[in-house]
Parts: sequence; structure tokens; C-alpha cells
Amino acid sequence: MISTISRCYSLDEYRALEEKAEGRSEYRDGKIVPMPGETLKHSRIGGNIFAFFKFLLRDTQFKPINSDLRLWILEHTRGVYPDVMIFDGEPQLNGDRLDEVLNPILIVEVLSPSTADYERFSKFRMYRSIGSFSEYLLVEQDEPFVERYSKQAEGWLLSDFSGLELSISLDSVAIALSMAEIYRGIVFE
Repeated sequence: MISTISRCYSLDEYRALEEKAEGRSEYRDGKIVPMPGETLKHSRIGGNIFAFFKFLLRDTQFKPINSDLRLWILEHTRGVYPDVMIFDGEPQLNGDRLDEVLNPILIVEVLSPSTADYERFSKFRMYRSIGSFSEYLLVEQDEPFVERYSKQAEGWLLSDFSGLELSISLDSVAIALSMAEIYRGIVFE
């Protein structure tokens, strides 16, 4: 269970603390929620995905960003750190903030046992308030399994991908992401 620091913080206080913090924290309606540390698998999987996107999208208008940059969700007054985001063109900054972006088209979250439900339900609901957002990948770290949500006229469509031999067609960036590339160097027990 993720614990929160009990006092309420202003956005300015949160941002000032986050600029100096050794670890990352999310901002949730005045609460600062420390994010759990990542496992080696989590880090490698996120790195694999980012590197794959960075290489394949290098000569396009699509710009991948890793988990170092905070996504600000205006409608929910939330600051979060997705594992990977992709933007169509340059990311839109939140006012004069150089550390907050507003407009990803694709978001990737590598699931951890302590955050999987939050990322699958509450966080996804908040992400859907972002007008540009159209594709969401939830990546398991203990087995080769990915859930892909794609925005359709009638709602969000879920597709599951299991096994290393498959590829995931990503409509938002017009490329395929190989499951073998996502899990390159990962040993499953």
C-alpha cells in the first residue's frame, strides 16, 4: 500500500520539494504520494521500450520521453511520472514549467504489484481526460503480457498480447512494438 504524507501542500510547495527530492512523488489534490522504488526488471523493461521508440521514431514527428518528466493532468490537478510517453511533435509545457508536460498521445506503464490497480483503473481514468491521449500500454514485468487500450469513436478498445513472438500494432505512431524487444534481456522464472 502506498502511504501519503498527511498534510496538504500547495502546488508551489510540491513543485519546490520535487525539484530537490532524491525520489519521485506524485501530487494528488494537495497530497504528496511517494512513488515506490523500481525493480531491476521494471527499469530494464521501461528502458527497452524507450530505446525501441527512440530508435524507430527518430526521423518522425513523434517524440518519446522517459519517466524523468512529469505529466500534469489539468482536470484532476495531478502530477504523475509515466514510464514512457510519446508526443506528436514537441511536448506542450504546462505554462512556464520546464518539468511538466500536458499532451502525450501514447502512455506506457510498467506494472508493479503495489501500483498495478492504480495504474489500470484510477490513473487510466485520469489519463482519459487528456484530449491528445489515444493509446495506453500496461506492461507486466513477471510474464510477457501487455494490455493495449486504444481510443475508438465508441470508447476504449482493449487488446491483450501474451508471449514473446507477438508484436503490438500502435495506431497512434504507426509502428509495431515487438514483445521480444519489450522483454529483451528479461529472465522469467
